[in-house]
Amino acid sequence: MDNSSDRPARRRRYSGRNPQNFQDKYKEHRSEAFPDDIAKVLDRGQTPAGMHRPIMVPEILDALKLVPGNVAVDCTVGYGGHAGEMLLAIQPGGRFLGVDADPLELAKSECRLRALVAHDASIELRRMNYAGLSTFLTEQAPDGADALLADLGVSSMQLDDPERGFSFKFDGPLDMRMNPQRGLSASEWLSTIDQTTLSRTLFENSDEANAETIAQAILVAHSRQPLCTTFALVQVIHSSVAKLSEPDQNMTVRRVFQAIRIAVNDELRSLDAFLRQLPYWMKKGGRIVILTFHSGEDRRVKSAFKQGFQEGLYSYVTQEVIRASAAEQRSNGRSSSAKLRVAIRS
Repeated sequence: MDNSSDRPARRRRYSGRNPQNFQDKYKEHRSEAFPDDIAKVLDRGQTPAGMHRPIMVPEILDALKLVPGNVAVDCTVGYGGHAGEMLLAIQPGGRFLGVDADPLELAKSECRLRALVAHDASIELRRMNYAGLSTFLTEQAPDGADALLADLGVSSMQLDDPERGFSFKFDGPLDMRMNPQRGLSASEWLSTIDQTTLSRTLFENSDEANAETIAQAILVAHSRQPLCTTFALVQVIHSSVAKLSEPDQNMTVRRVFQAIRIAVNDELRSLDAFLRQLPYWMKKGGRIVILTFHSGEDRRVKSAFKQGFQEGLYSYVTQEVIRASAAEQRSNGRSSSAKLRVAIRS
């Protein structure tokens, strides 16, 4: 008797010793089944595909001073790494509120969080941009929050998935939207702007010194044939700064992708709206932690905290940024650019 139809389908083979494509990294996508392999990836200071390593967890928990019964808010739930630690710290009796704009990851994160605590623990998650948090908090925490975290970094799940178009390391559609169901993709956005706008975007969003040259090259190439993939954009950027060394070219690519992603998702305007409303969401003595990853974000947070302190809205703000430890930066390279600032509601 032929029982071949009952056999599980064999995993698709890939060339070489280790899979290079995101879709082929079957061990990393099923991390619970391959803990030893995942440990090896982590030991190399790398982040397993599709997994997010929360940054500066001890520093964030120390700053938030969470206790059981607190109302805690995570404005950027992502994979749920920080959220899980916050949720555990406010048990029993705490209320956890979380939001995230990404509809593809939020449901997965909710499952992870609910698995950490008792079935009747108070958890409320909402898919939305944190700039619109007022209505959510009015409904769920009318007396305000005891602690609030905003991690402004892009999650590893987004960066690692070529279909999202965030990373220059993998070829995929030139998308970059946090919510793929709304707004223009990066490729579509390039069709709507002129050289002056793109040049200003590259300079303001990533301090790109060669903004004018790169903007011209991108839009000329895009007018000839729309740049629809990440590698198509990478190639144009490299060609436009061919005079630079290879490491400098790679850093330029990183900055351009960052700048366009910020523009496509209107991140800085959302951050400005968030910072204006932020103190009014907190209880007296409520503690705020914001984690930024580039100068444009950090300047805004620093300025808003300083202004809030001068106006009496905050009783304390950090004077200097808090950085990830040297050990963390060695073990997780994505933490090296992180800057943490704290404010306490007066």
